[in-house]
Amino acid sequence: MKNKFLFLGIAAALFIACESDDTSDIVINDNSITTTNNNSGGEEPPADTTVNLNGLYTADLTLDSAIDYVVTGPVLMASGTTLTIPAGMTVRAEPIGVNAYIAIQQGARINAVGTSSNPIVLTSNATSPSSGDWGGLVLCGRAPINSTPDGSEDIATSEVGALAFGGNTPTDNSGNVEYVRIEYAGGAIDGNAELNGLSVYGVGSGTTIDFVQIFEGSDDGFEFFGGTVNASHLVVVNAEDDSIDWTEGFIGTLTDVYVQHGNSHDKAFECDGYNTDFSNEGGYFSAPTVTNVTVVGDGTDDDDEAIRLRAGTQGTFTNVVINNYAEGFDLDGDAGDNPTGQGVLDDLLNIVDVTFNNVTVTLKNDTGAVFNEADVISGVGNGTGTDIATWGAGWTVGIN
Repeated sequence: MKNKFLFLGIAAALFIACESDDTSDIVINDNSITTTNNNSGGEEPPADTTVNLNGLYTADLTLDSAIDYVVTGPVLMASGTTLTIPAGMTVRAEPIGVNAYIAIQQGARINAVGTSSNPIVLTSNATSPSSGDWGGLVLCGRAPINSTPDGSEDIATSEVGALAFGGNTPTDNSGNVEYVRIEYAGGAIDGNAELNGLSVYGVGSGTTIDFVQIFEGSDDGFEFFGGTVNASHLVVVNAEDDSIDWTEGFIGTLTDVYVQHGNSHDKAFECDGYNTDFSNEGGYFSAPTVTNVTVVGDGTDDDDEAIRLRAGTQGTFTNVVINNYAEGFDLDGDAGDNPTGQGVLDDLLNIVDVTFNNVTVTLKNDTGAVFNEADVISGVGNGTGTDIATWGAGWTVGIN
């Protein structure tokens, strides 16, 4: 899934702009370009101003709602800085794929707090936008990941940009992302170097992720690479890959999740206990708590899977509704390094109160372990899902 290199410290490279506390300060010129057009004659009207954003920012960056901002390359917030985006603002990115994204590096923070009536929108600058136009939003924290030894300060690096993430600070704070809609993001350099709508790398529980939608993304909607963050009110509409993805020992909570699939999609949830392309150095598995979930498929594929649980992932799903799928839950694993089935037998993987509507196979067991559906799923027919009509009103788009 995700190939990375691990280091005790990481040397920064100018082009990829990777930063860690062990390196000397890097100064990259601010590449912002401002153009101002003023009408001549009479009283001077307000300026029509555009600012291009790219490069490494070593001081706080507060966006002005009177200015149009365009992301023209990687926007990298250095440790100790804060990116502030006011409510109601739209920030656009040039449609150059993963070469344009916004990254909050370790030690930096974002303050993007909209409202239901004035959400913040991060979108494409294309005349006719489409999925994968840009790389989306990336958060990098210092919370634990299981691709490094448990309790260590070791880090990993992201597959795009080689950004440092991970550590041993469960309560790490990467800032606040609230009432934010991320559109036409995601994309890949190759099959192992991808960005998502919101890429969440080793982010700690001091971070707020609440009321966030990913719309028309080309890769995953939300992907959690380890960490302890508690995210809520998440919406993914028409992701072309998985809508919710976790790996590397994610142990946070996801509360009130709505997933709606279009014609091109993969899983609603793809859940890995660890990064199978690397290793489980930490010796533990992802084990989040997921509560109040509605998944709506398009019902067109005979092999659609709503929720895939694999590579030893543990955790609890509670109050789930799954509509229009060939398979509801698909469990994959083995008796070796990927003990998903053993997690069921040890009562570490549970599904409580779930309703299946137009689902052909409710549970598929490909783990090698022997158990009945009742050993993992209880309360069939009791799930009510999430009330997207109430909490999603006013700031989401594309919901059927």
